[in-house]
Amino acid sequence: MNDTPKIAARSPSIVELEAGTKYSFCTCGLTETEPFCDGTHKTADTTLRSHKFTPEKSGTYRLCRCKHSQNIPFCDGTHMTLSEA
Repeated sequence: MNDTPKIAARSPSIVELEAGTKYSFCTCGLTETEPFCDGTHKTADTTLRSHKFTPEKSGTYRLCRCKHSQNIPFCDGTHMTLSEA
C-alpha cells in the first residue's frame, strides 16, 4: 500500500465554498475532480482517504493540490518548498 500522495499541482486551487456545506477534499492526488475527492482512492493502491470539511464562512479559498500542506485542505505554501523529484 502506498501512503505518499501524488502531487496534483504545485499551485493551489482557487475555489468558492459555501458555509455549512460538507466537502470531501482529495488527499491522494489521484482524483479527476481536483481538489475534491471522486473516490479514486477506493480502487488505488493507497491507504489515503478523503478529508471531510465544512467551512464556517462562505468565500474564496485556496485549497492545496500538492497534498503536503500542514493545514489540509488549505494551501499553506508548502508547494513552493517541495523538490522536483
